[in-house]
Amino acid sequence: MKPAEEYIYNAQEPYRDILMHLQAVIVRTLPSVDLKFKYSLPYFYIEEKPFCHLNCSKNYVDLVFKSGQHLTKFTELLVVDGRKKMKSLRYTSLEEIDNMVLEAVLNDAFVVRNKKF
Repeated sequence: MKPAEEYIYNAQEPYRDILMHLQAVIVRTLPSVDLKFKYSLPYFYIEEKPFCHLNCSKNYVDLVFKSGQHLTKFTELLVVDGRKKMKSLRYTSLEEIDNMVLEAVLNDAFVVRNKKF
């Protein structure tokens, strides 16, 4: 098993279910992603460039977008948490995940990734 997969599968509940669900939706929405393990976290890469990553803390799971400052979909749901560029979708339970919102933000981030700012 790859280190990124181990991170996800070895997480404590309820975070393991959240991480597994997020991984599945990311791969289904953006089949070209490549899961790697960087900075001790699961990172999703597209064409050898970091796209987003998962971070599990004691109280939540963050799906962090590197170019979050440019996202335009569901910005009211994105957590800044003192960061200048990165923004995240934050979840404390599996029931909080709205797949429609998640897929919209993933697709928005993919479009943003391809723009030149």
